[in-house]
Amino acid sequence: MATGNIPVVSTAEGGLSRYLDEIRKFPMLEPQEEYILAKRYQEHDDRDAAHRLVTSHLRLVAKIAMGYRGYGLPIGEVISEGNVGLMQAVKRFDPDKGFRLATYAMWWIRAAIQEYILRSWSLVKMGTTANQKRLFFNLRKAKSQISALEEGDLKPEQVATIAKRLNVSEEEVISMNRRLSGDASLNAPIRANEGEGGEWQDWLSDDETESQETNLIAQDELQQRRAMLKDAIEVLDERERRIFEARRLSDEPLTLEELSGEFGVSRERVRQLEVRAFEKVQKAMIRASKERDRGAQQRLLADA
Repeated sequence: MATGNIPVVSTAEGGLSRYLDEIRKFPMLEPQEEYILAKRYQEHDDRDAAHRLVTSHLRLVAKIAMGYRGYGLPIGEVISEGNVGLMQAVKRFDPDKGFRLATYAMWWIRAAIQEYILRSWSLVKMGTTANQKRLFFNLRKAKSQISALEEGDLKPEQVATIAKRLNVSEEEVISMNRRLSGDASLNAPIRANEGEGGEWQDWLSDDETESQETNLIAQDELQQRRAMLKDAIEVLDERERRIFEARRLSDEPLTLEELSGEFGVSRERVRQLEVRAFEKVQKAMIRASKERDRGAQQRLLADA
């Protein structure tokens, strides 16, 4: 996807600061302007429109990339990989879905950065299942939350706590912890960009000070969707909620016949209630996504 000249982070001293100053010069887009540009690119392959969509979101990429400094990789390369993810998002973005580009793009940016980290670390040799990825990107945070940053194996009770929090097995926690400890000690010295130094633990994300966008990206996408769904379900009345959960959220969905007997109505009536409940939840989730995106856009503008 050719989008004109995109700024890159120089490896020279002060390169990161100059890059951040440069991308702040690109204006943020109003919702209607973003929609028009996205339609121009979607329908006419307008590369100028694509370039404006990309450059207006470079600050979002930089914010997300900063949340991954704790993996000891050159921040310029992390940002570059995030920019690739952004361009992929612009290429696939459908403005008629009702979401803003920032909401859609953050997952593409995050995925591109994480894949780059996995390729760069020796952990790639062990494979990258969903559970391993979850552990890879969340084990240090989980250890920090229970004050388990010392070297060596975790205590049995610490293993059990982390396994439960991350929804993985205790054996996977033990194995990942040993691999991470073997690749890089938290107290090992590192040489960072811009002449900075320090230890690994100095670069770990601090949940108390990170921006809301960075914290959002650091969380698992599934957890975000579940949280939005939980809030959206609140719009349903008791009967609609029971039917929606039994038909759409259960590992073993109940049949229309079973719910028909439970509520004393016809199967067709249960089906109608299920469809209505689904539509109400869907609308509530779209509204929540738009509100969240507006908040993120306002914060980005405030930082500009």
